[in-house]
Amino acid sequence: MTQADPLLVELAQYARTEHDFGEDTLATARLVLADALGCASLASTHEAPRRLLGSLGSSGDVLVPMTGERLDPVKAAFDTGTLIRWLDFNDTWLAAEWGHPSDNLGAILAVAQHRGRSVRDVLQATVVAHEIQGVLALENAFNRVGLDHVLLVKVASTGAAGRLLGLDEEQLVAALSHAWLDATLRTYRHAPNTGPRKSWAAGDATARAVWLALLAERGEPGYASALTAPQWGFQDALFHGETVRLARPLGSYVMDNVLFKVSYPAEFHAQTAAEAAVALHPHVRDRIDEIERIEIATQESAVRIIDKRGPLRNPADRDHCLQYVTVVALLHGTLTDEHYEAEAAADPRIDALRERCAVVEEPRYSADYLDPEKRSIANAVRVVFADGSATANVEVEYPLGHPRRRAEALAPLRAKLNANLAAAFGEARAAELAERLLDDPSLPDLPARELVALLRP
Repeated sequence: MTQADPLLVELAQYARTEHDFGEDTLATARLVLADALGCASLASTHEAPRRLLGSLGSSGDVLVPMTGERLDPVKAAFDTGTLIRWLDFNDTWLAAEWGHPSDNLGAILAVAQHRGRSVRDVLQATVVAHEIQGVLALENAFNRVGLDHVLLVKVASTGAAGRLLGLDEEQLVAALSHAWLDATLRTYRHAPNTGPRKSWAAGDATARAVWLALLAERGEPGYASALTAPQWGFQDALFHGETVRLARPLGSYVMDNVLFKVSYPAEFHAQTAAEAAVALHPHVRDRIDEIERIEIATQESAVRIIDKRGPLRNPADRDHCLQYVTVVALLHGTLTDEHYEAEAAADPRIDALRERCAVVEEPRYSADYLDPEKRSIANAVRVVFADGSATANVEVEYPLGHPRRRAEALAPLRAKLNANLAAAFGEARAAELAERLLDDPSLPDLPARELVALLRP
C-alpha cells in the first residue's frame, strides 16, 4: 500500500502500542466490562433480541455470554455486541458525536477468545477502543451529515481486533481503511423509520470489524487514501469536504471520563430529565389529571435527536423520546426496560401527557454540554397545573455516572449489576458473578474464554 492517510497510521500505531495504563484507568475498564456484561444479561431475558442470535449454519470456538453457544468469531461478535447494546443501558460518550464505547466489547471478547487472550488483554483493548471511538467523537459530528455513530464502533473495534490478532502496522492500516469505507446511515434512529436496527447496529459494526481485521490478517490490501482521496474519499464523498481530526492526543482520556448509565435504560441525553422527573413524582402523583403543561428545558443535541411527537411504534422509538422518558418517570417514580414494552405504553395517560410537554433548548445547557471542562448533560423539568400552581423547576446538570458523580455512582452501579445478572441467573448466582467480576484480584489473569464460560445460562 502506498503512503497511507496520516490518521489511519496514527490510529494503527496507537492500537498496536503496549500502553502503560494506570491502575485507575484499568479499574474503570473493569467496571465497564462488568457493567456491559450485566446489560447483556438483562437483554438476554427479552424475546426481541433472541431472534437475531445463534448460528447461521456454522459453529466455531467462541462462546457467547448468556447463550452458551459456540460460534465463529464474526457471528459471536455480532451476538455479544447486540446483547450488550440492546437495552441502551451500557456506558455512553457524548460530544459532537455520540455513542456507547462498550459496544466494542462484542469484537474484543470474540477475538480475545479466538486467540486465547486473557482478561487483562481484554481490559487493555477496551481502553484502546474507548479512546479511538471517543476522541474521534469529540469534534467530528457525523450525525450532522446523516451518518450513524456506529461508524466509530466499526473503526474502534477494528483497531482493538487488530491489536488482539497481532496485526502489523500495514495490516492494521489496511483493515482501518476498510472500516472507514463502511459508513452507515442513521435512518433507523429517526422518525418515521425508528426501529430495532438501532439496537443491533453496534453488534453488526463489531462483527464487521472482526471480519475486516481477519481479512487483513490474510493479506487483503487496504486503500491508502480512503479518507482523503479527492471526490471518492470519505471526507469529500460523505463528510462535506471536512477533515476528520483527532481533538487530542490518544491516551486514556475517554475511559477516564466515560459516562455510566446507572439508573435508567434511556438515551443518555434524557437521563437527567428522568432524574428530575423522578424527584417530582411525589409532588404530581396525586394530581396527574390536573397537569396542564410539562416544561422540559434541555440541550440542543436532545432537541435534535429525542424531541419526538406523534406515534411511537416500538420500544426502540420510545426509549429515544425525551417526552416519553419524562412522562413515565413522572407517573411511576422510576423507569425500567419494561416501561418501553407495548403493555406499559398502552397506558392512555402517557400519550395524553406527552402532548402537554413543552420542550425548549436552554442555551446554557448546550454550551456546557460542549465545554470540555464540564461536559454536562443538563435537563430541567417543571410541571404546571390547571389552577396555575406549579412544582419547583428541578434542574439536574450531571447525571449519576458522570465523572463528577463517579464516587456516588459506585454503589448504585454494583446494585445495577446485581439486578441485571439476577434477571438471567437468579439472585444467588448473580451475587457470586458480581463479586467475581468486580472484586476478584485474579480476574485479569483469567483466560477470556473462562470469563465468558462463567456466564453460561
